[in-house]
Amino acid sequence: MSLGVVPERVRVRAPGKINLFLEVGAVHDDGYHDVATVYQAVSLYEEVVASLDDEFSVRVVDETGRPVAGVPDDDRNLALRAARMVAREIGYLGGVHLDIRKAVPVAGGMGGGSADAAAALVACDALWGAGLTSLALHEMAARLGADVPFALLGGSAVGTGRGDRLSPALARARFDWVLVSRTTGLSTPAVYDELDRLRAASRLDIAPEPGVPEVDPTVLAALRSGAVDTLASGLRNDLQDAACSLEPRLRDVLDAAAGAGAVAGIVSGSGPTVALLAADADSARRLEHDLGAAGHRARHVYGPVPGAKVMHR
Repeated sequence: MSLGVVPERVRVRAPGKINLFLEVGAVHDDGYHDVATVYQAVSLYEEVVASLDDEFSVRVVDETGRPVAGVPDDDRNLALRAARMVAREIGYLGGVHLDIRKAVPVAGGMGGGSADAAAALVACDALWGAGLTSLALHEMAARLGADVPFALLGGSAVGTGRGDRLSPALARARFDWVLVSRTTGLSTPAVYDELDRLRAASRLDIAPEPGVPEVDPTVLAALRSGAVDTLASGLRNDLQDAACSLEPRLRDVLDAAAGAGAVAGIVSGSGPTVALLAADADSARRLEHDLGAAGHRARHVYGPVPGAKVMHR
């Protein structure tokens, strides 16, 4: 491969996501589940700076510059695996150093690690002058994890299969959310295992629907119209009972949010981040303030926003 003139470093920003709808099918023999979900990318971003280097390495800090506990800095790191994947794809023999600044909660059900991986794909493609197509990047993203393709795409989208088969969803309006996060995360496999356990224990109210999971058209209609109340009525997460079973205090957050004026609330993905839908931006700022005053880690965000992209400043 001929690199030509390439930059010494590239900065890419990728958003976290919330699941507005998540229907989970029955478990397969391989341990995976088919899902039907609606993703929305929100204005809480991971930033990855890729710099030319002889070796592959990664450093992970939070928004204050402090090291982030619980995120590996070796080949278990999804962003580093993404960088190595691009290198193999294009036959690049050098390395890269990745500086990751995290804002999305770790193990919070918002796809922070997936956003890191998507950002690393885009950053290494630009850094090494690879010129990979969107399709090639998407195929690599799907091999890295079910949420990585959406972190590339951004906006709002329907995900099927394991969540990686994407169809963009038209969203004409902005939706305002308040995210309530916890200092400790939840393991996605553990939450799925808990869902299977609850279903096996004859919790008929959370049993999988027969057939292939499907998205409720109400959610898609709400995205098109911008109707907050309609979206609120369609919010669903089949993993919510399992996440609350493992972390019962999540129900306290949902109850407190309802009393503080949230239109609706839902556990994001596998949790434990709770996404609270607000009527508008002013309502979201008030909700953020009130929940913060009550001792919760609350943050106002909005969506949809674009997926992973190179930042030129």
